[in-house]
Amino acid sequence: MHTVRAKGILSASNGMNIYRGCQHGCIYCDARSNCYQMNHKFEDIEVKENAPELLEYALKRKRSKCIIGTGAMSDPYIPIESKLKLTRKCLEIIDHYGFGATVQTKSSRVMRDIDLFKSINDKSKAVLQMTLTTVDENLCKIIEPNVSSTKERFETLKAFHEYGIPSVVWFSPFLPFINDTKENIDGLLKYCIDAKIHGIICFDIGLTLRDGDREYFYNQLDKHFPNMKERYIHTYGNSYQLQSKNSAVLMRRISDVCRKHGIMFSVDNVFSYLHQFESKTKQLSLFEKIQ
Repeated sequence: MHTVRAKGILSASNGMNIYRGCQHGCIYCDARSNCYQMNHKFEDIEVKENAPELLEYALKRKRSKCIIGTGAMSDPYIPIESKLKLTRKCLEIIDHYGFGATVQTKSSRVMRDIDLFKSINDKSKAVLQMTLTTVDENLCKIIEPNVSSTKERFETLKAFHEYGIPSVVWFSPFLPFINDTKENIDGLLKYCIDAKIHGIICFDIGLTLRDGDREYFYNQLDKHFPNMKERYIHTYGNSYQLQSKNSAVLMRRISDVCRKHGIMFSVDNVFSYLHQFESKTKQLSLFEKIQ
């Protein structure tokens, strides 16, 4: 771990990365790709120690309220967050200034801050985004070695629903020949139905590989799945998009189940929902005046 004094924190779309790099060790992580120009070892986490003060400075100057997001590139609930609490401090600021929040994570550590998500959601909107990839816990330990188990993530989704906080699940990635099966998809869908999630994001059944990410992924295949790298190279060559042969059938399966159970599935609609700010405080004030 090393710290930096960042010059800014919010992107044009109101997203932020408090950390750069990750401790979760997922074998497929796109954030390892060379295109992101991370000039340090991926596991040597870059910590933006002044993230809370930068966020407060930015929010004070916002002309209108919006949803603040984090976790698109680096998980905000990696192990060092337990000690540093920078994500929590940022959520406290978001709550104080009446903005909305959404976080994307694979960690049940987010439960520590459920009080803040509840407070934010009571006044505006808070959304938990959780990634699910496999119902096979032994496989989970291989492809995502340092994250919460799938069952723990499911229990987290249920807890957030019980607190009235909506959630969106990312189905990503599905590794060809490994977890791109109907049995796996159906198991994940059952978790989503039981947790009463609001939406699912799934671009395709497969994964993407860029330079930097590809080399690490293939090394891990050699370590955990003998002869699988050769199968990938034979099937996909040096492609960026590695689509599962089961993609069309499984995407229809997801769509059909989502439609049946009232789960939002259109990627455009889910992203629109994630970015749409809602002010419940104003709605409450209007209701009180009518009364």
